This record gives sequence, C-alpha cells and structure tokens, in this order.
Amino acid sequence: MAGGGFSKLPNGSVVVAITLPSPAEGVGPDTPVRVLVHAANRARALTRLRNLGLRAVYLRGNAEPPTPDEITAVLHHPDGLLWRARPERAQELWHPIRALLRPALPARQS
Repeated sequence: MAGGGFSKLPNGSVVVAITLPSPAEGVGPDTPVRVLVHAANRARALTRLRNLGLRAVYLRGNAEPPTPDEITAVLHHPDGLLWRARPERAQELWHPIRALLRPALPARQS
C-alpha cells in the first residue's frame, strides 16, 4: 500500500506526496519512489498522476505529508511533478516525472 499525505498551502492549492513501489525498470524493483504533485486540490493531484499512467494511485489519510523541503522543491519546478527514488536519502536530487515514466531505450546492437 502506498503511503502519502498532503499539505494545503495558503493560496488554497495543495501539495500531495505519495510513496509508491517503483513503476520504472531503471530504478529498481524494491526501491520506493516518492512522488510530489502540486495541484489545485487533492483530487486533481491524483488525476494528474492517473493521467500519466499511474492508475492505482489513491491517497488514504495523511500519514506521510510532504516536508517543507519537498513543498519548496515542487513549487519551484515548472511542471509541479517531481520524484526521487530513495525518500530516506536527502542527498538524491529530485527528477522531473518524465524521467521516471520514459520508456527504457533498447541497447544498440553492433
């Protein structure tokens, strides 16, 4: 089950943070992925993720809300969608969502 939470901002928008099992092959099958979404409300944030192909994403409760650093990161990104492979390691940088969902390129054969 995915863990996650949300924070409501003073302007009425929300930042949703969800920890999921890795949907990409390049990240690692046992490595959780922390995804951040900035949207007008929680429903729209989850809809943005579902439209990207993450169909079984639900937010139940507010057990793991985004930290202030996570909120700052997603607010300063033009897409408002970020991910990081190891949520417990703050040294890893945030990546745009395109990097997670991009299909793996096949190896060139010589």
